[in-house]
Amino acid sequence: MIFSLADIDKLISVNIKDIPITNHLGEAKGTAKNLKGVLLKNLIDQAEFNAGNPKLLSEFYFVFHASDGYKVIFSWNEIYNTQTGNNLYIITEKEGKKMKEMDERILVLSSTDLKTGRRYIKGVEKIIVERAD
Repeated sequence: MIFSLADIDKLISVNIKDIPITNHLGEAKGTAKNLKGVLLKNLIDQAEFNAGNPKLLSEFYFVFHASDGYKVIFSWNEIYNTQTGNNLYIITEKEGKKMKEMDERILVLSSTDLKTGRRYIKGVEKIIVERAD
């Protein structure tokens, strides 16, 4: 599935509370403010998974690739079977700037992570869906 900024703009955007951004040690690195976003799962719901059996969906995972080479992985169950999935957003607006005007361009973040910087993925170029062997 290929999606564009226009496809993301068609989804329902919600206000998101300000999110402190912390590094791997939990040290404050800043705050993401005045956010709006769409739930990531609302976008990937449009993809078809060749699982054959719903049980096999547990074998799928998503690799997020950023323009700077950074990669982050989320499992299918993490997105669809935990609160993380209800708080995993593609940010459509930050501090009054729309997505195409933001420095981070396509920004994905989980608002409930304890160390938010680990999965603060800016400049997302692609999301690869893979299946564990």
